[in-house]
Amino acid sequence: MKMEELVQKKLRLVFNDDNIVFDRSRSAGGLTNYNYIMNIKGIEYVVRQPGGMTNLMIDRKNEKVNNTIASELGLNSKCIYFDEITGIKISEYIKNSKNIAQTDPSSIKNLKAVSNLMKKTHTSKKIFCNCFDWKVELNKYEQIISNLRGGFFFDYAELKKQLIDFIKKNIKNTILVPCHNDTVPENFIIDNNGRIYLIDWEYSGMNDPSWDVASYILESKLNEEAILYLLLNYYGQFPSASEILKIKCYMLAQDLLWTVWAMIRHYSGDDFLDYCHFRYERFRKNIKEIILSQNYPIAEMVKN
Repeated sequence: MKMEELVQKKLRLVFNDDNIVFDRSRSAGGLTNYNYIMNIKGIEYVVRQPGGMTNLMIDRKNEKVNNTIASELGLNSKCIYFDEITGIKISEYIKNSKNIAQTDPSSIKNLKAVSNLMKKTHTSKKIFCNCFDWKVELNKYEQIISNLRGGFFFDYAELKKQLIDFIKKNIKNTILVPCHNDTVPENFIIDNNGRIYLIDWEYSGMNDPSWDVASYILESKLNEEAILYLLLNYYGQFPSASEILKIKCYMLAQDLLWTVWAMIRHYSGDDFLDYCHFRYERFRKNIKEIILSQNYPIAEMVKN
């Protein structure tokens, strides 16, 4: 059964209506998955159709547990159905909402909201059921590509080793707290009352909170002024040199990890080649610069 047919079958089962047709006319975006807004019996929902190969990349059982915890903490939108086998999910649509990428990821208002929501996540007493380790994820992704008989960039092995050696040498202290691990501006949703939500917890797990901070800076391509405001608001003061270097390391790791993620999507038939090249070229540039000087500015690292 095709995924589209399976989604329709689940919709009919959940809403007990054999006349429901899976409507993909209103896209709600997404990279890992395809999300669609549907009006069912007068209520709007976001229906998630899992993307290609996500069954191999994401542990949906862990996601289901963490997604529930995030909802209990008031961070997430309300989920009414979650299939941990297929990854199909149905959530209530947040009315009159926009994601932060549609407004302005670098505005003072949004930076403060994002910082506060990340802090709320990281200081939660709840414990996620898994750990997110980028090196473990990277090895998993590499194995998937090998199984697909795909290849890597000519200098991939060399630059990966440089990154791992650099991080091993320069990141000394890490902590584990609940983290989202995919804090792109598209995952922060603001409703018409100004309430902010953090959605899509599929990569969530216990991790160092600097990973989330690094992710928002990188994915939002913040300028120097916005980066400074976010760091001051999140940490309460300007972070130490070692913390700044940790953020830089995680920015490098994210570009490499999501490059390989995009390669999987490419080899499975999805159109992700441009995305893959963009992230790898930025990683290639930044790893060379930061090895030359650890003072290489964060604001330069977000640039193409």
